[in-house]
Amino acid sequence: MDLFISAGEISGDLHGSKLIEKIHEINPSCAIGAVAGPKMRQCAIQEFFKMEDLLVMGFIDVVQALPRLYRQFFAIRNQIVRLNPKVVVLIDYPGLHLRLAKSLKKQGFLGKIVHYICPTVWAWKKNRIFFMETYLDHLLTIFPFELKCFENTTLSVEYVGHPLVPTTSRFQPSGKFQGKILALFPGSRKAEIERNLPLQLKVAKRLQALDPELQIILSKSPLDLDIPGVQTVPPEDNYELMSAALLAIATSGTVTLELALMGVPTVVNFAIRPMDCWIAKNIFRIHLPFYCIVNILLEQEVFPELFGPHFTEEALFYWSKKFWGEESARKHAKNLCKEVRKYLGIKDASKEAAKTIVSFIDF
Repeated sequence: MDLFISAGEISGDLHGSKLIEKIHEINPSCAIGAVAGPKMRQCAIQEFFKMEDLLVMGFIDVVQALPRLYRQFFAIRNQIVRLNPKVVVLIDYPGLHLRLAKSLKKQGFLGKIVHYICPTVWAWKKNRIFFMETYLDHLLTIFPFELKCFENTTLSVEYVGHPLVPTTSRFQPSGKFQGKILALFPGSRKAEIERNLPLQLKVAKRLQALDPELQIILSKSPLDLDIPGVQTVPPEDNYELMSAALLAIATSGTVTLELALMGVPTVVNFAIRPMDCWIAKNIFRIHLPFYCIVNILLEQEVFPELFGPHFTEEALFYWSKKFWGEESARKHAKNLCKEVRKYLGIKDASKEAAKTIVSFIDF
């Protein structure tokens, strides 16, 4: 087998599918095994493990899932050792993937280990920088500022661009959605949705009471939701929804960058359980001026962000009402969204990453 790719979460599955597509454009005969999600399964790969079996969120949830994750970890490692691919590509999900890289090296694996999408070492766990230097052969980053984190190491690091830049640039809306639309993006995981969607809906209904022309459209989640007065759309229509939305309320994650690249004024929220919040601040010592990646990129507030105890109904209503009712606020946010796109550049990340990976296979 030439290549083994592992994705551990929804965004990794998306990036993995695009990467596989570009790899096969360069080398159609490349044999790929994978830990795969639904999008990767549509590609020409051999699936050995399901990505869904690795999905957990929050410090407490991780602890509860440890026995299952432990079994999966060694099953994946042993399968890779048996297959002995020329290259292993680990996409994001550093909690599992960096340990996997170390374990493979300890087992004497001689192929190249490439990590695609850098862990957030600029935010927390900076000790990972030297761990990565020891156990990775190459790092593909998707944010320009991440290169500086490794300038004092010997690790080979390459900025390939962000995968969402070409995707959002090429999208052409069909006009499927019309009218004054408030788009809700509550998250991609069950627990995440249960914690964030209720307040999003309350605020959406309050705004609708002020403006009866407002349409509430919810990006469909894994939960089977039937909410009176709320239209739901499947994830494949997310860009159609974004292109038509006057405003979005979104749970923090990759979707906020998609919204910025699509030029949609957005209020960002993230409900955090008190225990998780305490652990983040006091044990992992995560103290950042911003937590939303869009704001981090420009080092200023592009989108208002409401995290943990700051995520209240009144705070969410204040910012949502401001964006809905004030053209100047929306215009300011849209202008900053253009700066985000300019900052990320024009590289096709999947194509650049594929070139590098194929060069390792063909070496």
